[in-house]
Amino acid sequence: MPQRNEFRAAREAAAPATEPAGGDVRMQIEALLRGEHDNPFYLLGMHREPPGEEVVVRTFQPQAAHVRVVDAASGEVVAELERVHPAGFFAGRTGRSERFRYRLRRDAAGRTVEFEDPYRFPPVLGELDLYLWAEGRHLRAYEKLGAHAREIEGVAGVAFAVWAPNARRVSVVGPFNNWDGRCHPMRRRVEGGVWEIFIPGLAPGELYKYEIKGAGGELLPLKADPFALRCEHPPNTASIVGQLGDGYRWRDEAWMSSRARANARSAPISIYECHLGSWARVPEEGNRPLRYAELAERLVAYVKDMGFTHVELLPISEYPFDGSWGYQPIGLFAPTSRFGTPDECRALLDRFHEAGIGMLLDWVPGHFPTDAHGLAHFDGTALYEHADPRQGFHHDWNTLIYNYGRNEVANFLTASALFWLDRYHIDGLRVDAVASMLYLDYSRKAGEWVPNRYGGNENIEATAFLRRMNELVFAEHEGATTVAEESTAWPAVSRPTYVGGLGFGYKWNMGWMHDTLRYMSRDPIYRRFHHHDLTFGLLYAFSENFVLPLSHDEVVHGKGSLIGRMPGDRWQKFANLRAYFGFMFAHPGKKLLFMGGEFGQEREWNHDSSLDWHLLNDPFHHGVQDLVRDLNHLYRGSPAMYELDCEPQGFEWIEASDSDNCVLSFLRRDRTGERIVIAVCNFTPVVHPAYRLGVPKPGRYLERINTDSSLYGGSNVGNAGGVAAASTPSHGRPYSIEITLPPLATVIFEWCP
Repeated sequence: MPQRNEFRAAREAAAPATEPAGGDVRMQIEALLRGEHDNPFYLLGMHREPPGEEVVVRTFQPQAAHVRVVDAASGEVVAELERVHPAGFFAGRTGRSERFRYRLRRDAAGRTVEFEDPYRFPPVLGELDLYLWAEGRHLRAYEKLGAHAREIEGVAGVAFAVWAPNARRVSVVGPFNNWDGRCHPMRRRVEGGVWEIFIPGLAPGELYKYEIKGAGGELLPLKADPFALRCEHPPNTASIVGQLGDGYRWRDEAWMSSRARANARSAPISIYECHLGSWARVPEEGNRPLRYAELAERLVAYVKDMGFTHVELLPISEYPFDGSWGYQPIGLFAPTSRFGTPDECRALLDRFHEAGIGMLLDWVPGHFPTDAHGLAHFDGTALYEHADPRQGFHHDWNTLIYNYGRNEVANFLTASALFWLDRYHIDGLRVDAVASMLYLDYSRKAGEWVPNRYGGNENIEATAFLRRMNELVFAEHEGATTVAEESTAWPAVSRPTYVGGLGFGYKWNMGWMHDTLRYMSRDPIYRRFHHHDLTFGLLYAFSENFVLPLSHDEVVHGKGSLIGRMPGDRWQKFANLRAYFGFMFAHPGKKLLFMGGEFGQEREWNHDSSLDWHLLNDPFHHGVQDLVRDLNHLYRGSPAMYELDCEPQGFEWIEASDSDNCVLSFLRRDRTGERIVIAVCNFTPVVHPAYRLGVPKPGRYLERINTDSSLYGGSNVGNAGGVAAASTPSHGRPYSIEITLPPLATVIFEWCP
């Protein structure tokens, strides 16, 4: 990389060969209007020019009839500027030889307005900012690029900065200049490929976009700010001058100081996956979604009552298309305006923390949409994406793929990850579609992809980016974590980078989900032939730090709901679902359940409508909800069920081979080995009245959960609260219990000495 003195040389070399003092001003004005002037700051504003090095002021005011220069200190009018170009350029000599602070006074449409000249202010970004950005190491780039309200020389305004290295001209446009790109062309900082300007008088809440002329002189569609902190409500697409949240007063100090324990591998983690736009709606007001403030009242209380430890939000980074569910974002630094303001979003997250609930956010660094106002061909070239569609286009989703090998693009994404942890106190990022990032041939046929430099299909640049991102998350934000949605056998996804891993905290166990749902969808009479679908997952259960996901992807695109995939009559469907939930909570691995599953939503999820809360009037649905609540509380209160979720010492099979009866049983231990939980699952509608299980210790085994209980809508076959161990060896253990095993049920026992 070039050193800082070389950057300075690059900047000086990029200066126009002929400045206004020695050239034809009218030609340069024409060049500026065409978007061909290297730097408007050499033409506009205040300059000392021959003869006599007199101070000259130039400005572009297309609506003005007269423009005057006012001494800011005395209020004296020192010059009446002359219109030197019919488009609205004014210029004049001040009669002074030294620069001075000035303001402009404009007469237009019968009104006189006095204002600061944007072209009298110094550069916005320092050399170190540009150097770090070019190197890809500016961890807080979101504090410099984008639009930020600030004061310069005692004047309040907004500083704009945007990366567009191949553009011929970049201007800030908005209602403040009638969306006229001639009014506020930006200063080009060649050494970082960044354009910048400070516009006095603007404030948070102002709409804006960037007008960009490409390298060939073509005028591009107006672009939203990639670093915008706030965006208009879709379908409108303008960026809004936002704030970093320094003024928001967080109340989650206690949570933030202790969240490392809540995210640890040895902690109980039960995640409620939620899409804010469809969790609940307001039918009385056009079926609108709840706002952040309303969700803070209703959703937080519900999640806490249900006993979940964490909430995972489907993406809330601003996105243009509702049907993408947020997985095709445009604004990676802006919470969606669909539900309210950024501070209202912070207040929602704050309330979750006050309730002791961790917050995970779905984050999408894998691809972005082709919308004209977004990142696609941002400066007229393939800037954020690859130029070659074999590398830069996702056929499955009609989206573009980030060029992770470009320093600035990787910096843009890592800064986004750190931004949500820093400015919104997010506790973890669930990274979407990791497999599509890791493999160059992901969902591509032969000839549709470009091998890496070694001839392989691994995306070396994406792998390096993911490792760097994970290292930064864990280093910069104590207690935060990351979760990979990764569906292949890529090794060590959730292992540290220093041992060759990708560095994620957790990985979704997609194989467990597919295998077990396939098993549950079969009629019980055939399940005996597919027993391995339940047991195979334990062969690799401890190779990663797994989350068991029953996610939104399993209740869309014709797959049906969870309850809809269960076989049998109505009673059997609910019994199967309850048994499955019991099996999941007893199984090693952290838990994730998409909203609606906790009460047996019957139809597929629809992002445009509310969950079917009226179903809770049905005892079967209410019973499923009660079961999930009780499972959460049992899981959180029983260290044997979570402390060794990610370690083999916490799991033992009791009976894994009873395929004829479709029964399996296993035990879980805590770290001390003294706390024991036993789970027995019966996936047929047959009652087994004297089913014997070997156990390691004498004493009483309390029946903590029976999914067949009448409390949950079951037939109430059970064990009267518990059984005592006998000195009858079984399953290679010195003691055993004889239980009544209910139909289509999971029973969980806890050892009581």
